Amino acid sequence: MPPLNARNETVAILVGLLVVLTLTEMWFSYRENRHYYEKRDTLTNLYLTTLAFFMNLLVNGMAFFLLNYAYQFKFVQINNLFVYWFVLIVAQDFLYWVLHYTGHYCRLFWAMHITHHSSEHFNFSTGFRSTVFEPLYRTFFYMPLALFGFSAVDILYAYLLTQLYGNLVHTQYQIPLPKWYGYIFVTPAHHRVHHASNIPYLDKNMGMMFIIWDRLFGTFHDEDLAEPVKYGLTHQPEDLGPVNILFHEWKALLHDVKHAPGLKNKLLYFVNPPGWSHDGSTQTARVMQREYKKGEV
Repeated sequence: MPPLNARNETVAILVGLLVVLTLTEMWFSYRENRHYYEKRDTLTNLYLTTLAFFMNLLVNGMAFFLLNYAYQFKFVQINNLFVYWFVLIVAQDFLYWVLHYTGHYCRLFWAMHITHHSSEHFNFSTGFRSTVFEPLYRTFFYMPLALFGFSAVDILYAYLLTQLYGNLVHTQYQIPLPKWYGYIFVTPAHHRVHHASNIPYLDKNMGMMFIIWDRLFGTFHDEDLAEPVKYGLTHQPEDLGPVNILFHEWKALLHDVKHAPGLKNKLLYFVNPPGWSHDGSTQTARVMQREYKKGEV
């Protein structure tokens, strides 16, 4: 496995590349009058990135401890270096898909993940618009990797590499890629769909590096030129202040729980998908998509 210095150098090069690409995209957007960037939105992205950075510093020690503890009980050990890293990257990306799927289909987790989708712009800086509280629960989704014989430091490193790849697909520029690439890997076109608020695009393309999970599990949707992407949420918060951007969905969730009759309904608001309501007054994405398809017929 790569020595620590080589890993640090790799991460530094990739982060530096991402910063350069962001500044370059920002310059071309300004020069070509594309309006991909907006000052307040970009500052919000930087603000959320900073909060996530400190949150990661706060909890990464505990994440390492938990993964290292689970590693003691591993029941598999892969000795071939190439196979080890190939399986780790693929398995880690799959578990990220599970985490991401949970973030879209369980309202408790959506209340935390929603910040990443709250921008009405889409650019490289949007990739930094972090789910600030994700580090608090992310490690538990990756615990199986430790049991399968992957060390804590390797798991965290693999996550960082796939996360950096995930940042690179946050662009509206058309990137010429071979057709086969989009059958296996997430492309900017795939991820533009993921950030859309259009009904057909909701909760689609949740892979970080590999799009194969979405193709396998029915959450894939191609970008349709006849259905231009509208970025953001189905209901944008009016207050985009630094506190409300983090907690507006929590406020809405707790409001719904408070007014729900009975303990069962209160609990269901936490675990059911966003849009679920005990009286049917609001709709989930899947219900809206079924109604949308009926309207097309």
